[in-house]
Amino acid sequence: MWAMESEGVGDEAAAPLVVVTEEVGSCSSSVKQKPKNHARDVHILSFAFLFVFSAYGAAQNLESTVNTEEDLGTTSLGILYTSFTLFLVAASPVVRGLGSKRALVLGTSGYLLFIAANLKPSWYTMVPASLYLGFTASIIWVAQGTYLTSTARSHAKDCQLHEGTVIGKFNGEFWGMFASHQVIGNLISLALLRNGKEGDSVTGKNLLFTVFLGCMVLGITLMCFLSKRDYNGGSLSMNSSLASVLKSAVALLLDRRVLLVIPLLAYSGLQQAFVWAEFTKEVVTPALGVSGVGGAMALYGAADAICSLVAGRFTSGLSSITFIVSGGAVLQILVLLWLLFGYSKTGGLLGTVYPLLMAAIWGVGDGVFNTQLNALFGMLFKHDMEAAFAQLKVWQSAAIAVIFFVSPYITLQAMSMLMVAALFIAMAGFLFLTLHVERSFSSGS
Repeated sequence: MWAMESEGVGDEAAAPLVVVTEEVGSCSSSVKQKPKNHARDVHILSFAFLFVFSAYGAAQNLESTVNTEEDLGTTSLGILYTSFTLFLVAASPVVRGLGSKRALVLGTSGYLLFIAANLKPSWYTMVPASLYLGFTASIIWVAQGTYLTSTARSHAKDCQLHEGTVIGKFNGEFWGMFASHQVIGNLISLALLRNGKEGDSVTGKNLLFTVFLGCMVLGITLMCFLSKRDYNGGSLSMNSSLASVLKSAVALLLDRRVLLVIPLLAYSGLQQAFVWAEFTKEVVTPALGVSGVGGAMALYGAADAICSLVAGRFTSGLSSITFIVSGGAVLQILVLLWLLFGYSKTGGLLGTVYPLLMAAIWGVGDGVFNTQLNALFGMLFKHDMEAAFAQLKVWQSAAIAVIFFVSPYITLQAMSMLMVAALFIAMAGFLFLTLHVERSFSSGS
């Protein structure tokens, strides 16, 4: 299996931008002398993703309402996530061959091209850009999960800290910063599209996507300052045969822990696509207009960011993950039941408040799933991280693709019922997983 403990780290010593906590963001005085600044890399990685996804996230939120001709926006996103799912099969050896830092830099190129394609949206620009972004997204997300987890484990080892706590708090910082992209990107779109009630303000759109291109460049530049964390050994390389790649993927699929958590991985993708495609189109736009999508998603992102930071601080092991995930599931089931049985479009103040309140509650749930699933995989699959994070993204992206493809043909009520059923199945599998892992741990001790 792949032993990630021996990964090299950068030799630069720099003052960290922020501190996660006193225990996790810094080492004891005897350890501070080591030129291994793991926390610095987490800060840089977090800010780089913030810039890149401030642009992409806001653009994605607008696709279903801006590029409406022949459902170009939602179809392009469906193609993107289908491509993402397929390319994830080969993402693991590519990341190992390139090294996680170079994979992260390469991965941003697809997002840059996708934003550029939106300046001239057509089937001839959006479809190729979506296909290429699917390829680069598979690389960047496997590299992100591997890089962040190996950084946390190295930091815990060097500073003699509890590994699960460091993984949880590093994930909390990253996903808290990442979720902030919904605030920044959507406030930008809210300002620049304020007069585009139907999304056809060409001047506003072109200016918006030009600003987004600038954000992309800043994010790519920051990626270049990450320390290298390249593993020089292992059973797979970039030159591995397709048979070796498939063998590794199938071996992980036969792991009972993966099988039990697959429904929750799929649901985490479903709930993200639901808010991007269905919620913005069927709930926010009728109540607030296209220009209100940015404000609602900014509130969603703020709740997501705060929840990610808080959830990360309380993550220490499987028991805490189980409790936090259960809380997030309860919040999202309440929103879904509200949409099914209690929500109808109203005028006045309540007509504005209800979509914003639902967006905030949904954002809390998304923050829970992002931080806890990544922490869970970092803890359970220490020696097979690239393949494990590839599995995580395969099921998420496949579920996201399904939502984007069926969204034009299904009602909000039917989609909400699908989400309720998926959430119950996901939580049943997850709770069985916790019992299985605890039972294995007890019998092995």
